[in-house]
Amino acid sequence: MEKYTGKSILKEIAIGKILFYSKDEQVVQRKSITDTAAELARFEKAKEAAVAQLNQLYEKALKEVGEVNAAIFEVHSMMLEDEDFHDSIRNMIEGQKVNAEYAVAVAGDNFSRMFAEMDDEYFRARSADIKDIAERVVSILQGRQGAGELGDEPVILAARDLAPSETVQMDKSKLLGFVTELGSANSHTAILARTMNIPALIGIHTSETMNGKMAVIDGIKGELILDPDEETLFAYQEKKDEQERQKALLQELKGKEDVTRDGKKIRLFANIGSVGDIAKVLANDAGGIGLFRSEFLYLEKQDYPTEEEQFQAYKSALEMMGGRKVIIRTLDIGADKQVEYFGLDKEDNPAMGYRAIRICLDRPEIFQTQLRALLRASAYGNLGIMYPMIISVDEVKRIKDIVKEIKAEFDEKDIPYGNFEQGVMIETPAAVMISGELGKEVDFFSIGTNDLTQYTLAIDRQNAKLDPIYDAHHPAVLKMIQMTIENGHKSGCWVGICGELGADTTLTETFVKMGVDELSVTPASVLPIRKIIRETVADAANVANGDVHF
Repeated sequence: MEKYTGKSILKEIAIGKILFYSKDEQVVQRKSITDTAAELARFEKAKEAAVAQLNQLYEKALKEVGEVNAAIFEVHSMMLEDEDFHDSIRNMIEGQKVNAEYAVAVAGDNFSRMFAEMDDEYFRARSADIKDIAERVVSILQGRQGAGELGDEPVILAARDLAPSETVQMDKSKLLGFVTELGSANSHTAILARTMNIPALIGIHTSETMNGKMAVIDGIKGELILDPDEETLFAYQEKKDEQERQKALLQELKGKEDVTRDGKKIRLFANIGSVGDIAKVLANDAGGIGLFRSEFLYLEKQDYPTEEEQFQAYKSALEMMGGRKVIIRTLDIGADKQVEYFGLDKEDNPAMGYRAIRICLDRPEIFQTQLRALLRASAYGNLGIMYPMIISVDEVKRIKDIVKEIKAEFDEKDIPYGNFEQGVMIETPAAVMISGELGKEVDFFSIGTNDLTQYTLAIDRQNAKLDPIYDAHHPAVLKMIQMTIENGHKSGCWVGICGELGADTTLTETFVKMGVDELSVTPASVLPIRKIIRETVADAANVANGDVHF
């Protein structure tokens, strides 16, 4: 029996035989050709076939993992159409008179290396995407089949790395889990694994010697156990069976209140990235939407979305939620979410740079368009508007002045709008420290624990090298959360958590005892969190007496 430790993507258990997945080595030979026109035609035909494959993958991913996660395949299609990439291939075919396979492979290597050497973490991550699309075109030119064949029996897949396209193509009924050597917890493949509910470990050395061996993925401990003895295998089967029983029991919680044993009502909402995700919100019985990431309306377009386009998206969300609260975060572009048509300058440290509300207040025409759409949509449901990356009271006052101007214009023109709440995200230490003052200006706070953690600990959450010391449970982070809750309540506003810590079941009881009013989590986390809330005694007196310890 052998044990390997890695980083867990999903706290689930998988048991089965390992299938070692090795990408066929694309041996690409350089060949001299005479008919360059014919070779260019071969490339164009292969490129069109690759785009068709990516469109199919997008449709498949759309059904399985939602619009936000499927967007990677639209990105791949756009990269495949890139003129610089095309020119590099054409120049090699015409200038060096080489075969299309060789030209595509060399261009892919060159562009992939260029991206890998960039300073920006976001662009470095695109290196793998370039490699993926180049390999797809070469495979088509060579007449080879793509990924996806897992055999007849369900398996745990082991690989050095998996591209998002490979993950989506695989038959999920045959995939018990997967283990990879490369990748980070924030990679596209890891995000897809979480969304598809597939147990996965990363950072574990994999090799062909694993092939066919019985294995256990322990997603709770982050361990891979090879050739487990009978006693270990039996124990893990019991744990897995218990997990399945618990999942079935959770379904019985649908329709139940999110209330503690001593009567404290908690708002349990869901985070989404598009209107297409609302089906998951309703299926998991969330009480509302605590974070609608509006930036995906911008990320998926080639130009600024119009007021009407935004209005229709927001209106649909509000109508579909039928009176339940929908909190829409205003544009949060910048840092790891770059949009070419915004024309943002390159920054040495984009996570702490020109982003989110800073862009909106600096480019009021963009911000006003979004706010107009939001106010118009407020007539169709229970809306909350949330502003990200706030660090000062002055920013909030400037925002409120813009909203007042729009309301005055709408009143003059008889454009209907409804009542709505306004709130801010608390995701910087500055916002925490002035939360008492901020609370007097807004209706609610929502604590963005992802950014709050990275700013408090001075750790870039996109940097895989720093994963071992990225501690979201750090006492400083938890004390800031408690300070925000206390100051918010003193100022008269309610306080929620919408970052990933909100779904951390080891902290649910702590947050409830701190006095949090709302938790907004992934749709799949709603019922597990509801179970803990209903088993918890809020005991607010203990919090007041300082009895919650970290």
